[in-house]
Amino acid sequence: MTAGPIVAAVAAVALLAPANHNPPVQHDEQISYQRFETFRDWRSGTSAGTVAIPALRPYLTIARATGSTEYAGKNWEYASWTSPVRSARGASQLVASWNADTPAGTWLQVELQGTYTNGHPTPSYVMGRWAKGDGDIQRTSVNDQSDEVSSIDVDTFKIDNPPAGVLLADYRLKVTLYRTPGSHRQPRVYEVGAMASNVPDRFTVPASAGHIAWGRELAVPRYSQNIHEGQYPQYDGGGEAWCSPTSTEMVVEYWGRHPSPADLAWVDPSYADPQVDQAARSTYDYAYEGAGNWPFNTAYAATYGLKGIVTRLHSLDEVERFIAAGIPVITSQSFLASELTGANYSTSGHLFVIVGFTATGDVVVNDPASHDDNAVRNVYQRTEFENVWLRTKRYRADGSIGSANGGIVYLISPVWKQWPRVPGSDNW
Repeated sequence: MTAGPIVAAVAAVALLAPANHNPPVQHDEQISYQRFETFRDWRSGTSAGTVAIPALRPYLTIARATGSTEYAGKNWEYASWTSPVRSARGASQLVASWNADTPAGTWLQVELQGTYTNGHPTPSYVMGRWAKGDGDIQRTSVNDQSDEVSSIDVDTFKIDNPPAGVLLADYRLKVTLYRTPGSHRQPRVYEVGAMASNVPDRFTVPASAGHIAWGRELAVPRYSQNIHEGQYPQYDGGGEAWCSPTSTEMVVEYWGRHPSPADLAWVDPSYADPQVDQAARSTYDYAYEGAGNWPFNTAYAATYGLKGIVTRLHSLDEVERFIAAGIPVITSQSFLASELTGANYSTSGHLFVIVGFTATGDVVVNDPASHDDNAVRNVYQRTEFENVWLRTKRYRADGSIGSANGGIVYLISPVWKQWPRVPGSDNW
């Protein structure tokens, strides 16, 4: 699929997007997204050896090393940048995202430093150690990070069992950039941000009104994770677990981007859709031992000149606004087979790409858990889908209570593409 027809089609659809005078969204969950991406944003933070470059797309890089360390058996020099304090509005969870380029011999680390609503500081939490490739370091989250109030669950800051009423009041993000000592190769950070949220415990959610993008469907490529079963089991056991990178790759290629032949040279030439194998390898988290780390997936997409974040949406109405603007949305959900008619399987966590809506408002998805590429397109009932996606609590098959992800999405598009605006919402 080439970029030209996609851009033209997206531009045409964008003209049909709903106007910005829609009534404010009413909801009981608190979700906000704060980002740093402009030259002014980078200048507003505290630099220790970094510099903001006022390019067409401004970025942060190393001006001078301020220290050195040993990591992964190698020596590195580093510089860092710390954001201004941002309000978390009493959040119970936070997920960071970043868009960066890390040539060979460079990598980065993102940390969270916050304050609880009782005035006490959080630990300095590592939200991820990341590189585009895996030749210098192993891309990884960090295990065993916690205090008596909160912890890091792979990619997510979570309030656990706090003293009554204690939540996250505010936070700063710290980015540390690493390079081989004396190297002229430089890491570049184009964006760093975080989604802070407080979503109430709920087994069910009210249905949204819709009628924003009914009858619209985007031409997103269709890839099955299941045809990769048994391939490269060192990456999360093989393709049967690759719902996240498969979904991400579908959206990357919708925007006309794809791995180069050199990128794919390591994949067995007999394998179909080798770009899915590449996506799995490029999102693999060596501590989590999986390819489903949320910000690692959006960071992978951003290496193709795209922008990508992890956030939460309030309802399918917001998804419809993205579809109306020509932007597919990747969603995370868990369900029993009986809860999603036509799925024919149960899952404790799975990702889809929402590509459109039927004329009656049901959800059209590319479901990577399909037996082949031709079977990837599926239609799910709107109310069932919205509930399994937005809820935070669910019943397992044995009747016990489990958690659910509460509206998590990946939003990915070209840098130039404007995202829809919704009065009353600031969650992207």
